[in-house]
Amino acid sequence: MAFKPKAAIFKKLRYRLLIYLVTALILIMPIRTALEQHFLYFPESLHVATPATVGLTYEEVDFQATDGNQLNGWLIPGQSGAPVVLFCIGNAGNISHRLETIQLLHDLGVAVFIINYRGYGPSEGKTSEAGTYHDVAGAMEFLHRRGWPAERTIIFGRSLGAAIGLEAALRTPPAGLIMESAFTSISAMGRHHYPLLNLLLGWLIDAKYDNLAKIAALQSPLLLIHGRNDSVCPPRMAEELYAQAPAEKQLLWIPGADHNNGFVVGGELYRQALRQAIFQWTGFTGNAA
Repeated sequence: MAFKPKAAIFKKLRYRLLIYLVTALILIMPIRTALEQHFLYFPESLHVATPATVGLTYEEVDFQATDGNQLNGWLIPGQSGAPVVLFCIGNAGNISHRLETIQLLHDLGVAVFIINYRGYGPSEGKTSEAGTYHDVAGAMEFLHRRGWPAERTIIFGRSLGAAIGLEAALRTPPAGLIMESAFTSISAMGRHHYPLLNLLLGWLIDAKYDNLAKIAALQSPLLLIHGRNDSVCPPRMAEELYAQAPAEKQLLWIPGADHNNGFVVGGELYRQALRQAIFQWTGFTGNAA
């Protein structure tokens, strides 16, 4: 009988601790979202140009992500019978800031489909890891309806887009996957750039984008492209990804290139690597020069 009051006290303490824990989690949730939006995603809502600005014919496309979110993209036609490149942009701006890349791919003869993730350009919604995966899956479904099955589709992702493209390739294996300026994971990026801040607050960011943990399951051929002087995603990350990737893989180093200018610095070396990969994966020769 003497232990009953003490047991009652412990029961009450446990109850209070549970209430405190639930309250803390409720308070932390908006902080987690705010941190993720601040550190990972930098969307811009207005298009500053269109493919017509550089003389390209294009179709403004409205389509749905696999969770129903309304999205926007551009479809630039290629040569007759050409495969399509689904291009996944990085974390800043929107598709209108990728006209040079669109032009480069178009010059290879392929069709190009480039999309605004949710929260980017006129696409609806707020960006999240799960959301971006729904977005690119919706893009794959759209392309299939338009006559490009997965085996005639090449997924090409740059920076954050490389992680989004990898997930898409795991869900629906394409003819090939190109990952440019890729990182190993968000946590590894945090440890590299902000070691102390990552130690204190890294656990508050939900997004993982864990390429290193996923890439071994890839069933499609892979081309990794990385700048030797990449100051955002250190070159060792490309080496780690390449080591974990299964067979039929290639790692193209661009001497002197930083994170965002590989396609400029790489010049003909860069274009020839893309041309060769497209031919090997699809048999499409396109424009020879």
